[in-house]
Amino acid sequence: MYIKRIYKKFITWLPVEEGIIIVILLLSCIALLIYIFFTDDSLVSQQQQTSALSINLAILDKNYLALKNQDQYKRNQALENLEKNIQSTYKSSISAYQDMLDLQDQNQKIDKLIPLYVTTVSDLGEMNYASASASLSVLKSQITQAQDTIAAMSTPGGSLAPANATTSNIPPKNGFNQQYVSTSNGIFLVDIIAADLNSTRIIVDTASGSDCGNNCPVLPLSDYVSRNGAWAGINGTFFCPADYPSCAGKTGSFDTLLMNKNKTYFNSANNVYSIVPAVIISGTNVRFVSASEQWGRDTSPDMVLAMQPLLVLNNQIVYGGSGDGKYNSVGTRGFIANIGSTIYIGDVLGATMQDSANVMKAMGMNNALNLDEGGSTALWYGGYKLGPGRNIPNAILFVNK
Repeated sequence: MYIKRIYKKFITWLPVEEGIIIVILLLSCIALLIYIFFTDDSLVSQQQQTSALSINLAILDKNYLALKNQDQYKRNQALENLEKNIQSTYKSSISAYQDMLDLQDQNQKIDKLIPLYVTTVSDLGEMNYASASASLSVLKSQITQAQDTIAAMSTPGGSLAPANATTSNIPPKNGFNQQYVSTSNGIFLVDIIAADLNSTRIIVDTASGSDCGNNCPVLPLSDYVSRNGAWAGINGTFFCPADYPSCAGKTGSFDTLLMNKNKTYFNSANNVYSIVPAVIISGTNVRFVSASEQWGRDTSPDMVLAMQPLLVLNNQIVYGGSGDGKYNSVGTRGFIANIGSTIYIGDVLGATMQDSANVMKAMGMNNALNLDEGGSTALWYGGYKLGPGRNIPNAILFVNK
């Protein structure tokens, strides 16, 4: 009677998808019940049997509820993992698209990459995430190959290698130089411009006159140079290009602290406690800080610009690596640096962020801060040395005093 009652209860409770596990539990309990009912009455009384059955029913109820909850948890975990995979694949596809745009802005052909990207997007649209992930993996591999090709072309003997560039770790005293710098990670081509603060003022010019959150104006580096009578210049901070899908609703904007030539501070409110590093130049004094929260809103300097990451501080490499794929990929790395009262701007070609930090250290820089790169790369000295790249919201300029 008791076995039948338990059996009926299980039949009522038993979901099909949990059948195997429940059957195992049921068989175990039946074995226990058989043991109870077939034990000699002298050892186990009817009352004891009833009590044992009640206890076991309670245990069974508890175990079954735990099982159902556990299975639901597993299902929820599976859905959560699927959602994470979908988000990861989507974000990776956007990142790959932006990398393609950067290659294009560096005058690289992306004809062979486009069909792969179209396939990836098509698979995503049909929610075929496994196929999308597979095609995306191939696409990212080919993007990496294209980036590595650019790097190889700028190494000694490469097709883009300048014939008159020599290997030297000593930066120029003034003006422009193109040189190979030897580090423990290899030899890197560096385009570098030097300026003595005794004769040159460093300023930052912006396309916008004040804070801007979306549809912000941008200009080519050559426009910044010409309207300020500058003799050299370089692109400035990270920003949101109009052609990046992730930048919808904030195109042309940047969000780090900056003071332009008109003594106007940008993004002041959201950088009160900012840990983004910054460089401050006032006359012949140069200061690099590891976090822009260490700087107030003094308008006496010639320029204030926050960017990241900080590469070298007080003659030591402070960049310790990053999980950001863009930092770890090979590309052109912009920088602003100093040795005493001499300011340097330029680009390390075919380098990861760690490579760039090593180059700055090898050249003896006291301090060095990374600048925007990729499709925004632009360096001016009597004309474009690199770029022009895409239009930018701000630029660092060298102007005669």
